[in-house]
Amino acid sequence: MLNRNINRRRFIKSFLMATGVIAVSSRIGIKNAHALENISVIVVGAGIAGLGAANMLRQHGAKVTVLEAKPHIGGRLLTDWSMGAPFEVGAGWIHGPSSDNPTKKLADAVGAKYVVTDDENATYFDLEGYEYDEDEVERIVDAWEGVLDHIDSNYEVNDQRSLVQAIKDYRPAYLSDPAIMWVFSAYTEFSKGGAIEKLSAPLFNWDSAFDGDDVVVTTGYDEILKPLADGIDVKLSHNVTSINYQVDEHVVVQTDKGAFEADYCICAVPLGVLKANKIKFQPDLPGSYNASIEKLGFGSVTKLALKFDEPFWDIETQYFGITTEPKGRWNYWLNYRTFSDENILLGLSVGDYALEADRMSDKEMVDDALKVLRNVWEDDVGEPIEVLATHWATDPFTLGAYSFPRPGVTKSDFDDLGEPIENRLILAGEHTIFDYAGTTHGAYMTGTRAAEFIIDEES
Repeated sequence: MLNRNINRRRFIKSFLMATGVIAVSSRIGIKNAHALENISVIVVGAGIAGLGAANMLRQHGAKVTVLEAKPHIGGRLLTDWSMGAPFEVGAGWIHGPSSDNPTKKLADAVGAKYVVTDDENATYFDLEGYEYDEDEVERIVDAWEGVLDHIDSNYEVNDQRSLVQAIKDYRPAYLSDPAIMWVFSAYTEFSKGGAIEKLSAPLFNWDSAFDGDDVVVTTGYDEILKPLADGIDVKLSHNVTSINYQVDEHVVVQTDKGAFEADYCICAVPLGVLKANKIKFQPDLPGSYNASIEKLGFGSVTKLALKFDEPFWDIETQYFGITTEPKGRWNYWLNYRTFSDENILLGLSVGDYALEADRMSDKEMVDDALKVLRNVWEDDVGEPIEVLATHWATDPFTLGAYSFPRPGVTKSDFDDLGEPIENRLILAGEHTIFDYAGTTHGAYMTGTRAAEFIIDEES
């Protein structure tokens, strides 16, 4: 949750700004709006990457068909209002909401309202449910930052050690310190979507970031999708089973409801779908693409919203960090009362525990989370009156939340996935851009990047 702006992040961002990568979507409208008038494109996946691509292509005159397996647009971006306040089923924050951030631009365009989430407005509890004092909090954060600084100073980018191995090499005692393991889980595992045992030590913190404190969208995150989907032929509940990208200079996409043919295909499905071989490519994807798909990590973050009749917590405190075992078990909680009138606590399970939580029933999940809350607030914790939960790892059309770099992965394992294949097929999504992997703005940028390729190819 803490923004750690190291020098190399600023360098990467400056480089991207100078070369125009960040501003790729701003070129919409400069070229001939009829440049693609006789060109057809199938986009697989109606998430922000797919809709971003479709919108850009439509503005240039292409005939675009979007095929989406789910019964709604948005993919991993969906807002549920059934509790009276926005429960973000997928993406929950705009990270780095500066004027350069494409997602922030999309949100501003629909008149979104925001609340800054203040990481400093937090209270932390130990394994016994007692509040950590300021000295202990400082010790915990110093330990976390000390490991990161050690990696920054001593690890080469191609070092194949995991983050947990780096911790062991630096201070072995940290691995048996529940408080320090909490900070690596609640901050790092939550941010990256993977367990510290599975994260690449040199790469997990090498991605880029926009400036600004993270915000939640109080008017609903998924509102940003409506302008992107406007005028697009989106076919919902169409599960793609195969993509043949070598059919007489055309592409044939087979779904459970029939086949579709076009000049190009942009495949913007989650990495989990690719890993599970849910879509058969004809011919097979090139070996380097399959190797990268296999190597990249794809984890989960489990969300559980509990609504109560009355608050039993301090309604002015935005975050509650609770040290738990196993690591990652409901260890971070967002207090909705800091931006709404609803008595809701949003609990998070991260790392490998998120994969366990995703496989629980909602009742099992609630019982598990209430034990954590009652360890702190004891009998003051009543039964929730409403519950909402996510299960990303078991969702057949996602099979996880977002990507992360495993040990041995390179930046190019992400970036090269976005390179066109046979000039007919292009993969898009947050897993195809290392610098902004795991973010909505990263996903959107890859969609417009894919569209830009087709525009350039036909211009």
